[in-house]
Amino acid sequence: MTIVEAARAVTGGIDTHGEVHVAAALDEVGGLLGTKSFDATPDGYSALLSWLAGFGEVGKVGVEGTGSYGAGLARFLARAGVEVIEVDRHNRQNRRRQGKSDPIDAVEAARAVLSGSVRGKAKSRDGAVEAIRVLVVAKRSARQARVKALTQMRQLTFTAPDQLQTRIKGLPTPQFIAAAKGLRPTRSSDPVTVATKASLSSLAHRIGELDDEIAQLDARITPLLEAHAPNLLNVYGVGIDTAATLLVTAGDNPERLRSEAAWAHLCGVSPLQASSGKVARHRLNRGGDRQANRALWIIVISRLASDPKTQTYMERRVKEGRSKREIIRMLKRYVAREVYRQLPRG
Repeated sequence: MTIVEAARAVTGGIDTHGEVHVAAALDEVGGLLGTKSFDATPDGYSALLSWLAGFGEVGKVGVEGTGSYGAGLARFLARAGVEVIEVDRHNRQNRRRQGKSDPIDAVEAARAVLSGSVRGKAKSRDGAVEAIRVLVVAKRSARQARVKALTQMRQLTFTAPDQLQTRIKGLPTPQFIAAAKGLRPTRSSDPVTVATKASLSSLAHRIGELDDEIAQLDARITPLLEAHAPNLLNVYGVGIDTAATLLVTAGDNPERLRSEAAWAHLCGVSPLQASSGKVARHRLNRGGDRQANRALWIIVISRLASDPKTQTYMERRVKEGRSKREIIRMLKRYVAREVYRQLPRG
């Protein structure tokens, strides 16, 4: 009788960096098989996977920084059929005892996967949601620049000459920007007035350019949203920005979200157990994706301002003795459940 020895199961851990990734390989009982550095290039990714496979059958690989330096490696491993687990935080106690080094971090990533302390599948970052994410980065930057320019314009009016102040101070934002665009510096003999007019006009035209840029980015984001999650924009209170944020949190492979409760936990709206002894209680969840949490908050505030059903719910809960903050947290949990039903299921 021939006895066929089963292939050794190998668990990998990767500490990622901009130029070099450090890999560690563990056997099925946690024994260290080796550590090695590889270039952060497609050839380096291939060499890394071949090195891991040299020890046995590669099962799961824990990758640190799948949303930054490890994004390319995570995509490569996923295409090769390897299950990629996202590793966010190292064991602090071990770090205090052992110190900090790239091989140690790689080993800790592998051990976190092997022990089951980290289980979240990495986002694939290879489809429409990743396209939305990179467009949202540019849009947020443009919006922040617009807010900064408008703030600078308002501050300039505080110190502007009196004659100029009376023309533009206190105007609503659209009229204020339009008036600033129309200022003509050459029509004044006072150097301070000339400089202030030139500055206000420059900032106002910059805001106009940023408005055009934001509109162009929205024109690219909206078709992607409608194609990837056609019903999400139909949820009451969900707009382009909140829909994009929630889709980015879910990722291109939302099947990694095991349940609606897992989605709520990812968004930081699931209450956490804080019971001890005879006291049974829950506490606020301060974890999860804070951008998604804020998006849910915006949806709730929008509904409280215009949705009669949400307003009635708020009034009823207030009469029961709940605080408004508690009620908003409940509503965020409800909205998270509603949004989950509209997410693509893969």
